Amino acid sequence: MTRLNTKTLSALPATVRRPAYDRARLTPGIVHLGLGAFARAHLCEYTEDALELEFGAWGVTGASLQRPDQRDRLSPQDGLYTLLKRAPAGPDLRLIGCLGEVLVAPENPAALIARMASPDTRIVSLTVTEKGYCHDPATGRLKTDHPDIVHDLANPLSPRSAVGLIVAALKARRAAGLGPFTALSCDNLPHNGGVLRGLVRDFAALSDDGLSQWIEANGAFPATMVDRIVPATTEADIAEVAGLIGLEDAAPVIGEPFRQWAIQDVFAAGRPAWERVGAQMVSEVAPFEFMKLRMLNGAHSSLAYLGYLAGHETVAEASGDPVLARFLQGLWAEIIPTVPAPQGVVLADYADALLARFRNPAIRHRTWQIAMDGSQKLPQRLLGTIRDRLKAGGGIDHLALGVAAWMRYVSGTDEKGAVIDVRDPLAAEFATKATAAGRNAAALSRSLLGIEAIFGSDLPREERFTQAVERHLAALFEKGAKATAASLSA
Repeated sequence: MTRLNTKTLSALPATVRRPAYDRARLTPGIVHLGLGAFARAHLCEYTEDALELEFGAWGVTGASLQRPDQRDRLSPQDGLYTLLKRAPAGPDLRLIGCLGEVLVAPENPAALIARMASPDTRIVSLTVTEKGYCHDPATGRLKTDHPDIVHDLANPLSPRSAVGLIVAALKARRAAGLGPFTALSCDNLPHNGGVLRGLVRDFAALSDDGLSQWIEANGAFPATMVDRIVPATTEADIAEVAGLIGLEDAAPVIGEPFRQWAIQDVFAAGRPAWERVGAQMVSEVAPFEFMKLRMLNGAHSSLAYLGYLAGHETVAEASGDPVLARFLQGLWAEIIPTVPAPQGVVLADYADALLARFRNPAIRHRTWQIAMDGSQKLPQRLLGTIRDRLKAGGGIDHLALGVAAWMRYVSGTDEKGAVIDVRDPLAAEFATKATAAGRNAAALSRSLLGIEAIFGSDLPREERFTQAVERHLAALFEKGAKATAASLSA
């Protein structure tokens, strides 16, 4: 089959929306670190929309921080790829054209730093996941003993981490007499802009206090809240897109129709007209971010662990299970009292909309995919809510079951005895603890709760929490996920 690229655009069927601007005139203004599926389905589509309304120097240069896979898929396509939006009514196809070249940081970090330091670059955005920030999720501070940070401090011209790359580029800009770019985090981190600012400032101070002060005085680190369900692209998805567009696309992305982006409107050197295409430019992102982290992400993680254990491959299957749907309603009932509603939002309606999104049968968002990196996600998604509920004297049964389901999942075997592929920075530690505890819920919960990087020093001392987790974990071992969840509404 003929490959998608600039020369083959004319072969696309009329049903595929294509760029409504001259790509030959597009110049790069954004460098994006961590060019995964989410960024290409979210930031790039917003930017595509903005370019069609108000053309400017806002092309995107992508940068892969680990492997060349994305470059190898996208370069033969001149950066073009298909966004397939899946809705119950049928597929919607769009060709995204704002992405230009794709760089691979480990192959040539100097080239990436040079592009970030170029006067043309006005925004450096990133989606590197929680673990890509090389920080302690419990404190938000830079982990100076992280292997990538240790490497980057010793090798400042060939950094591995996003933080190291940003600091190297900002240092080059300062030396050239340029102002800083805007560093725009698009990851699901509480106060992501402030966290990134602190990490960049602290890293710079370890070698150049003057640079750190310059960044603090002149840098821009807007907070953001991003929302769109973007499942990992499968071989079946690639084959489906090829059949729909009549060309081979090695790098399509799949997403739901819904999207949301709240952005703190603080930029150092301009930005695309994102507000004209649906982004919410606000003075304070925290209420949106807080609502999403607790209500969407907290529910997503809890449902992923319970759903996986109950044998559901996707979120749609899990949320369509009446037992787990009742669990979600009970979970949201515990979460909502801890969430100040953003202006114009009714939280009960937001929960109803989330359930409808979860149940979209056209989106195959795997529970296993959401279950990844739980050690990095639990503190933000569930544990803060639990702390607030404990302080207020509120119930935590559903929240505690979410934590217990995570514990059951990281024990490493499912309810049929099959091995679970646990993907987490602490997977080896989980395996050691699970082997030692076996199916003893008291021993396993006590051991996992002792991981201070996840639970801090306070939660293991909260008997109401530890007892609820241990009770639920014992039930998960004895009765399974569905029966345990059902018992909460019995």
